[in-house]
Amino acid sequence: MPAVAAHAARGGYVLGVCNGFQILTECGLLPGALTRNAHLRFECRDVFVKVQAEGPFSSNKSSVGSVLRLPIAHGEGRYQAAPDVLARLEDEERIALVYSTHDGHVGAEANPNGSARNIAGIYGGPSKNVLGLMPHPERMSEDCLSGKDGLELFLAVAASVRQRRAAA
Repeated sequence: MPAVAAHAARGGYVLGVCNGFQILTECGLLPGALTRNAHLRFECRDVFVKVQAEGPFSSNKSSVGSVLRLPIAHGEGRYQAAPDVLARLEDEERIALVYSTHDGHVGAEANPNGSARNIAGIYGGPSKNVLGLMPHPERMSEDCLSGKDGLELFLAVAASVRQRRAAA
């Protein structure tokens, strides 16, 4: 983890999916914690998430307001943080993704695990170079995997890397 933390401190991109999100919170790269789902059941199904904030993992097809279908598979996916942390994440536009309905409505009915503020993913740092999310974009990145909504996150960060290199 020291190498990952050093990479992030240099501005390198870090993506933590599911248990990776948990690890990023446990090592302090992201605030908050992931705990047992509120209903105490394992969830394994497709959900919808709404892109809430711009960052290096968002693009034209995954811009603010876009809704993506992504799979989840977790028993400890409920994001929690102190009220002041949640307020800061919101104020700094670091809530990357929230659970929503297919048409983008954000409410309790769309929240599969009881996460605070329907949070499915958050950005870390002022440059938003660290992203932790519970849904699995890699499991929805090809047509043979039932869709390509997750691919958008990977294409966006690849474009961010190319832009950085061109500017250097």
